[in-house]
Amino acid sequence: MSSSRTIIELFYDVDSPYSWLAFEVLCRYRNVWNIDLKFKPAYLGVIYSSDLKLLSEYFGVPMFQPSSLSEKDSLNAMHFATVVAEKEKKGDTLEKVISIKICLSANEVEEILTLSKSQPIKDKLKSVTEEALEYKCFGLPFIVCHVNGKAEVFFGSDRFELMAYFIGERWMGPHPNKSKATM
Repeated sequence: MSSSRTIIELFYDVDSPYSWLAFEVLCRYRNVWNIDLKFKPAYLGVIYSSDLKLLSEYFGVPMFQPSSLSEKDSLNAMHFATVVAEKEKKGDTLEKVISIKICLSANEVEEILTLSKSQPIKDKLKSVTEEALEYKCFGLPFIVCHVNGKAEVFFGSDRFELMAYFIGERWMGPHPNKSKATM
């Protein structure tokens, strides 16, 4: 285990159930591994569109994103998460909101909903999504581990063992603080 803390960035979208799994497991390991966990709300619709464009070109198959998708997807929820992330840089509030462990007051919700429609918040979500795309992100969750000036990326919620290897920590399964059952 290294003495300096490893930074782990979790790019997520509430539309991705696999993001939820990654969120829960990384939160469990936050105090087990020597890590600083950063939550990065990103917009899955743009990430999928980017990947679909590449696949369309490669396979020579035209693919179109339905116009009705934007009415039903996670964009508003991700604007909401971006407001919370911007208001609380330490991530404590964002973590509680993501995991539905905190009730916000009516005034706080109203303020967040108003801010979530603002251009700076829309720009911030776009910026974070573009940051994920710069790492060659093609789906969420997308996890970036920064160790000794090197970034390594992991996709999905089933790469924790490899992630542990890369950051020099021990993977103890999805429940690191649970005692092992014996027969």
